[in-house]
Amino acid sequence: MLIGRIKRLPFAAICLLLIIPLMEVDSQPRIESEFRIARLKYSGGGDWYNGSTEEVNLLKFIQQNTNIDCDPCYEFVDCSNDKMFSYPFLFMTGHGNISFSDFEVERLRTYLTHGGFLYADDDYGMDKAFRREIKKIFPDQELVELPFSYGLFHCFFNFPNGVPKTHEHNGKPPQGFGIFYQGRLVVFYTYESNPSDGWDDPDVHGDPEPVRQEALRFGTNIVVWALTH
Repeated sequence: MLIGRIKRLPFAAICLLLIIPLMEVDSQPRIESEFRIARLKYSGGGDWYNGSTEEVNLLKFIQQNTNIDCDPCYEFVDCSNDKMFSYPFLFMTGHGNISFSDFEVERLRTYLTHGGFLYADDDYGMDKAFRREIKKIFPDQELVELPFSYGLFHCFFNFPNGVPKTHEHNGKPPQGFGIFYQGRLVVFYTYESNPSDGWDDPDVHGDPEPVRQEALRFGTNIVVWALTH
């Protein structure tokens, strides 16, 4: 299973896997080595689908600035689809309610405890629902705020003050929370920061270019940390 293999490989080996061209067979396109992000589709009424250029732009930025070979496309998956387990990285966002069924809870728990990684970004309005639903997956754990010294903030680009402030929302300080399984960060959640909106096309939110670049750099750190830990 891809997520299990990536979990056990050092970053240099991951880069080799993602960079070395595979021999084409019968002129079929090479896709097996390329890193992808899957948008997590969920029920409950929240707009899980908003900002469809976000992952595309982030993956392009990662490909331009690292040795990670990316497939810059927008893909989504729901928990009932076995393809979910082929993605090492899931991303979810939205403005409203989230609802995981018992079946989805079990599937996500299996995914996360067997090498998968989930990044969730509150796009303003999903905080209460996300905290409630993630508690179903890890009932014995709490989301813990990550200190500024945590490695994710320094693993590629340096963020000495932790999560950047991309959008104001309620004007509170930006925060990054995590859930750990056997010492590995398996869920990363950003609140009052909304870096994924900064990945969108420039005309979507009108963010200044320095703010967009900061958000893209931070997204790169999240991906690098997920692949190396």
